[in-house]
Amino acid sequence: MYKILVLEDDELFCETLEDFLDDEGFEVDVANDGEQCLELNFYKNYDLYIFDINVPKINGLDLLSQLRDSDDLTPTIFLTSYKDKDTLHQGFKNGCDDYIKKPVDLDELLFRIKALLKRNKKSFETIKLNSEFSFDHQNKRLLQNGKDVNLPMKVAELLQLFIEQKNQIVTKEMIASRLWSIDEEYSEGSIRVYINNIKKILGKDFILNLKGIGYKVEF
Repeated sequence: MYKILVLEDDELFCETLEDFLDDEGFEVDVANDGEQCLELNFYKNYDLYIFDINVPKINGLDLLSQLRDSDDLTPTIFLTSYKDKDTLHQGFKNGCDDYIKKPVDLDELLFRIKALLKRNKKSFETIKLNSEFSFDHQNKRLLQNGKDVNLPMKVAELLQLFIEQKNQIVTKEMIASRLWSIDEEYSEGSIRVYINNIKKILGKDFILNLKGIGYKVEF
């Protein structure tokens, strides 16, 4: 399930947006001001940001600039009632990937969300791993002949990371960033356990161990 952080100070619209995204299968957190948004961001890694610009404490433009300065490249969509080109230009200059004007057409927003996630290697399709197994990206489910294997959450998240980075090196740092928030403790032993869980199901050769470098999957 993809995680979205919404920054919006209009409570009624925020509730509507949260309900809509939840019904579409996303995990949604909401913030009503920029400081609250930063706090949520500190404790959890998100797949997408949806930011209003004109919000209290830290506006959406300045917030995204801060995040980009800290090397946070999470795809971002601005929701805005601004129509002047200078504001929109500043939004892209600060690192946004797309914008949609208010009042928001929710179906159009959904199209843009899916397009952004796909461009960032987050698939909504079921990927065939071999003749027996496939992976449902949207719901993070490993399927064996169409039946859910019921992987533990972190194991499923790790498998999704490997599939997204197919034929690319996946470092331990990348794994830690994906599976644990900044304030959570983790161990390399935990990573090895999760990897072994995947190997037991998909075969020992599914994940290649590149000693001193990281891991790679090829299928």
